[in-house]
Amino acid sequence: MEPTTVPTAQAFVPMVHVASVARAAEYYAVLGFAMGNVHRVPECGDEPVWAWMESPGGAEFMLVRADGPIDDGVQAVLFYVYCDDVDAMRERVIAAGYEAGPMGYPFYRPRGEFRSRDPDGYVLMITHSQD
Repeated sequence: MEPTTVPTAQAFVPMVHVASVARAAEYYAVLGFAMGNVHRVPECGDEPVWAWMESPGGAEFMLVRADGPIDDGVQAVLFYVYCDDVDAMRERVIAAGYEAGPMGYPFYRPRGEFRSRDPDGYVLMITHSQD
C-alpha cells in the first residue's frame, strides 16, 4: 500500500470587509503594507473594490468592499501584527493620526504591545516579532 500524503495549508490569508478599500489601505500603509493587485469596477470609478495587501516582511491579507454597513460592535476577529520595533510603530501610528492605545507588557509580550483600530473598527494588537 502506498503512503498517503496529507494535504497541508500553504498560507492563511484573511479577507477583511471594509467600507472603503482605499481608506483602509491608507491605514494599513502606516503599518508597512502596500497594495499589490487591485480590482476596480466601472460603477465604482477609481475606488478599488478589492486589494491584495502585502508587507516587505511577507505578511499578506485582502481588503474587499463590504456589501453593507460595517458594525464594529459585532466583529469577532482580532488581528495580531508583528513588527521589529513596537515603540517606533506606535509613534508612527500616532503621527499618522490613528488610534494607538497605551503600551502593555504582558508576560507573553515582554517588549510590549499596543491596541489600534483601523477605520472600520477592526482591532489590531501590534507587538514584537518572535525572537
